[in-house]
Amino acid sequence: MKKKLYQQSIELTNGPLTSGLVKKFAESPISRKFVPGYIKTYKIDTNDIENPLTSFPTLHDFFIRTLKPESRPIADAEIVSPVDAQIEIVGDLHEGIQFLVKGQHYSLADLLGSKALADRYREGKYIVLYLSPADYHRIHSPANGKIVKQYFLGKKSYPVNGWGLKFGKSPLSGNYRLVSELETEFGHMLSVKVGAMFVNSIRLTNLSDQWAKGEEVAYFSFGSTVVLFFEKDSIEFYGNVSAGKRIYMGEALAYMV
Repeated sequence: MKKKLYQQSIELTNGPLTSGLVKKFAESPISRKFVPGYIKTYKIDTNDIENPLTSFPTLHDFFIRTLKPESRPIADAEIVSPVDAQIEIVGDLHEGIQFLVKGQHYSLADLLGSKALADRYREGKYIVLYLSPADYHRIHSPANGKIVKQYFLGKKSYPVNGWGLKFGKSPLSGNYRLVSELETEFGHMLSVKVGAMFVNSIRLTNLSDQWAKGEEVAYFSFGSTVVLFFEKDSIEFYGNVSAGKRIYMGEALAYMV
């Protein structure tokens, strides 16, 4: 019952009109007045922000803020975190190409829109990284590699917070998303960027086919999620990488085996 009521309430409020109004407000000059309140509400640490707070003309500009380069050093590891986030879950794909998040089973083939691509990651590993509205929303490359496949899927987005992942209509595999496949020294890997409720905005900032570890490649507008997938027997996550922990962009995530 709770799940059904949650889904119905989201359907009623998550339409093109609502999304358009949210986007229009966040990009309007008047939204600038809400930046101090936003910082206070979400307890955002402003010490590592690259530009002065007075330099942001809109709430949206603050949301996609950049940070001082020295605030996010890149670890000496093959794979680093691409974002500031909370780790929702980390582990092995179930039944070959199924992954579990908040009690929901997802099909990797549905997430990618391709069974053939999903089969490459059969029995591989994955990690789900959730970005709250308070987080730094620039996305960086988790490894050195070459883009061999990249495409957008989906139209409408649902919440990807704890409630959304538990009660939503399979938001990870149904939401607007950007799939990027990289060829690396440890094999192929996937970086799937998943949009969140209201604002379907994932902007690529690196249009080349070469990604360098720690390099900015895109950004989100509004809270979102990144899911990484790795081929079988290609990597191992570090021991301190576990569900419920905070991780910051550039911190060591996994190593090649």
